[in-house]
Amino acid sequence: MNITDVRVRKINDEGKMKAVVSITFDDEFVVHDIKIIDGQNGLFIAMPSRKMGEGDFRDIAHPLVSETRNKIKDAIFAEYEKVLAEKESEAAESTAPEAEVTDEAASAEEDTEA
Repeated sequence: MNITDVRVRKINDEGKMKAVVSITFDDEFVVHDIKIIDGQNGLFIAMPSRKMGEGDFRDIAHPLVSETRNKIKDAIFAEYEKVLAEKESEAAESTAPEAEVTDEAASAEEDTEA
């Protein structure tokens, strides 16, 4: 089974839950609501779960093999980092000051046109 798509659907800047992700396998099967959580030991993924009774949560879907969990985690974190980098790049571009044309540069430009 191959991971064919990872979509970071929502990013939270505040709180412990950092993002909500959907992942597609073989262009045929999708798992929604995988969460990226910032825990005591760093980021980890939490598979979709349902609250059971008195505060306990039970996974709705989860990998049975640790190798598969790592493969999913690695794909999710790679896409999450990519989305964060794009978001930071967009923020930097929107706050960058416009290039100012100095008098010297303007006169040099005029000289080359003549």
